Amino acid sequence: MIKVMSVFGTRPEAIKMAPLVKELGRRAEIQSLCCVTAQHRQMLDTVLEAFSLTPDYDLNIMEARQSLYTITAKALTGMQGVLEEARPDLVLVHGDTSTTFAGALAAFYAQIPVGHVEAGLRTYDRYSPFPEEMNRTLTGDLADLHFCPTAANRDNLLREGIHQGVFRTGNTVIDALKTTVRPDFTFHTPLLNQLDYTGRRVVLVTCHRRENYGPPMAHIMSALRRLAQDLPEVELVYPVHLSPVVQEAAHSHLDGLANVHLIEPLDVLEMHNLMARAYLVLTDSGGLQEEAPALGKPVLVLRRETERPEAVAAGTVRLAGTEEETVYALARELLEDRASYEKMARAVNPYGDGWACRRIADAIEYRFGLRDDPPEDWQG
Repeated sequence: MIKVMSVFGTRPEAIKMAPLVKELGRRAEIQSLCCVTAQHRQMLDTVLEAFSLTPDYDLNIMEARQSLYTITAKALTGMQGVLEEARPDLVLVHGDTSTTFAGALAAFYAQIPVGHVEAGLRTYDRYSPFPEEMNRTLTGDLADLHFCPTAANRDNLLREGIHQGVFRTGNTVIDALKTTVRPDFTFHTPLLNQLDYTGRRVVLVTCHRRENYGPPMAHIMSALRRLAQDLPEVELVYPVHLSPVVQEAAHSHLDGLANVHLIEPLDVLEMHNLMARAYLVLTDSGGLQEEAPALGKPVLVLRRETERPEAVAAGTVRLAGTEEETVYALARELLEDRASYEKMARAVNPYGDGWACRRIADAIEYRFGLRDDPPEDWQG
């Protein structure tokens, strides 16, 4: 039996890693362990509860007004003791958070192989997204196994000289959606049960990235305000991130509008089911760029660039940037031009078929000699 430890610390990581932790746990020759840093305590816990997942180790590093320095240092030093006690054969990290980089670096220091889930995403701008672009690039340098969602991600690694241990698997978030979205779902947030999803168009908004702090976020909020004022028949639902910077920006621009609903952050079940019922998604999130197209929802990305160009090429996502006029114009076009909307809604999702976790588990068994054949590549 091999011992595989999955390490994550934020809500988006947990959503994408929870189905993999469970898939590994179903394998007879794998002992699946889970370590959370709790980089985001409250938001992480909602996902753990939704997936009935109890960590074997919990570093509980979150503190008020934490910085990138404190997150990385506390995760790195906390992982030292965990790895010395558990002695896993493989450490899995996900994506591009500070927990991801610290977990990979800690495993490297302990000379334990690293598997990088959602490997190969790149913008090739080290400050956008910040600090995620460097986190995932450095993690790629430390990793021994690279689980790439798409062919473009794999090709990025090949261009960087990484040829060994590269697998094309699809994205685990599509696996998660198979278990979270239900037509009979009842929301815990009362407002979400009261919205008229058929008679009125509901726009789901998220905006929280560090690189959007300051003027970019102010421009986005101004565009949202104009949209709500000019289209009173549209409902904007914005689960506002707990960051004080985001809270201040959202409330200062959007308070007082009857058709704008600033609500608390949602757990994964509510977010996925709200997305499934919404008409349109405006976001600067990475995960929603993958999730919404799988549900047939057009996405406007509130960023200057994206590390997920596959969805742009497929037509399910458009880059709106952060300028007020562009965000406003693109959103209004999709809300008023049915042909433009349908063209995006009907595009093919390029991110997976719901079997990424199985491919990753197969690849791990293959790497450790527990199976003879490598996993089949995701061909989407």
